[in-house]
Amino acid sequence: MTTPLFSVVTPVYNPPIDMLRQMVDSVRRQAFRDWELILVDDVSPDPAVLVTLRELAAEDDRIIVVAREMNGGISAASNDGIAAATGRFLVLVDHDDLLGHGALAQVAQAIAADDRIDYVYTDEDKVDLEGYHYDVFKKPDWSPERLRSHMYLGHLSVMRLDIVRAVGGFDSANDGSQDHDLALKVTERARVVHHIPEVLYHWRALPESTASSSGAKPYTWDAGVRAVGAHLERVGIDATAERGDWPNTYRVRRALDPATSVSVIIPTRGSSGVIHGVERVFVVGAVRSVIEHAGDVDLEIVVVYDLTTPETVLDLLRKIAGDRLTLVPFDRPFNYGEKCNVGFVESRGDMIVLLNDDVEVISDGFLVELVAPLRQQDVGMTGAQLVYEDGLIQHAGHRYANRGFSHPMAGYRFGEPGPSAALKVDREVSGVTAACAALRRDTYASIGGVTEALPLNFNDVDLSLKVSNAGLRILYLARVQLFHYESKTRLAVVHEWELNTVRARWGVIYRDPFLPEHPDDAYHPYASMRTRSSSSTPDWV
Repeated sequence: MTTPLFSVVTPVYNPPIDMLRQMVDSVRRQAFRDWELILVDDVSPDPAVLVTLRELAAEDDRIIVVAREMNGGISAASNDGIAAATGRFLVLVDHDDLLGHGALAQVAQAIAADDRIDYVYTDEDKVDLEGYHYDVFKKPDWSPERLRSHMYLGHLSVMRLDIVRAVGGFDSANDGSQDHDLALKVTERARVVHHIPEVLYHWRALPESTASSSGAKPYTWDAGVRAVGAHLERVGIDATAERGDWPNTYRVRRALDPATSVSVIIPTRGSSGVIHGVERVFVVGAVRSVIEHAGDVDLEIVVVYDLTTPETVLDLLRKIAGDRLTLVPFDRPFNYGEKCNVGFVESRGDMIVLLNDDVEVISDGFLVELVAPLRQQDVGMTGAQLVYEDGLIQHAGHRYANRGFSHPMAGYRFGEPGPSAALKVDREVSGVTAACAALRRDTYASIGGVTEALPLNFNDVDLSLKVSNAGLRILYLARVQLFHYESKTRLAVVHEWELNTVRARWGVIYRDPFLPEHPDDAYHPYASMRTRSSSSTPDWV
């Protein structure tokens, strides 16, 4: 098999000379030797820069210097490097960053193993002026929704050069987010996007750099909005791009036909509790908040209630929801899945939303936001951010790894970005809690609904695995936010037979593709002790 040749392209504009030399040395010391390094000087004001580049080229015939006659910006300089490239794959390295020693060798090995790979990316960290490495970003595997929300691919990115040229290279109109724009264009055409879960790139954190501060270059945000908006138009997603809730993140606001029928299924027994110091009936508060915050949809609320539910509660629901309410009696022992499935049979909606009775909606238009992504046929289920009464996060996507299941974001404060802005961006996840989850009607039916073999625990894990096993994506939606008034101190009992049932169906899962283990325990230290879930899932083990 032919070993791929890498064209490393580096636009250069007035970097510190010592850092420039260190960058070049990091390429020259690569264990994989079949590369060329194209250094494009974009008319650096310091004449020592071009002198240094030519000295470096004289030392190694694999180094090519392109000297521009007029300053054109980072995209123009990068495009000159692309024009001069002769390799099969483009490798992008900034003029003051460092390539990990085994980077090109590992990328070459991946490409040799699968010739359909058109885009490779790796994990990264930051390095300060003293050489201290920090802020490791252990990235998810290919996550197209996350890429729309922010440029998580970052460094190191390696792209098939033919595709880069076919999409026109870098667009100067998007300088500031030119890498994000190109990544979107190339991944739209890529057959396989491959992740190497190793830190193979070291991003130099200088006071004026993006690496040092996510808000240091605010113009990049607007450029990113343009890039994501153009991407949505190219791929045919009926949506607009906006600034997100965190610097250099983006909100994809999808359109939804107001005639779309949505059935919200709420199992209940009419329980009451004290919330914010006030006694309340959980299901009444949940239904009231759904109606208040649903957005413009054809709404049906299906309440599946135990026969012990007080008639006064049912009367309140009728008064609040009127003809949007369908009441379904349930006269058997508690089984979360069975209750959901009974509600499904009695529902009429094109979209099905499973909702706990002990939630309260925070975000306006939450149903539109929750179900709109399901218009894409490759999206099978969506879920929300759930917040405890005290403002701590309960749920922002499941993590299935290390032979168990967890809520890795539990314990962060509501409003915090989380690791690598994970709480602020829409993204693929392995699963979501059924305390708030949406599916298309046909998807729910085709996978057999919620299992009734797990009445209390792990049935939403099973549901999530059925959805992903059908080849469908599961999305965590950062702006669909609800309070979940489940007790944070209750320790649910997990029986061995429940674990055995899940493992017998799905095997033992060791690695989560979307929430990898973070070194230095960067995921919140409370995650192991503050993981609470819907009534369908207990504390995780």
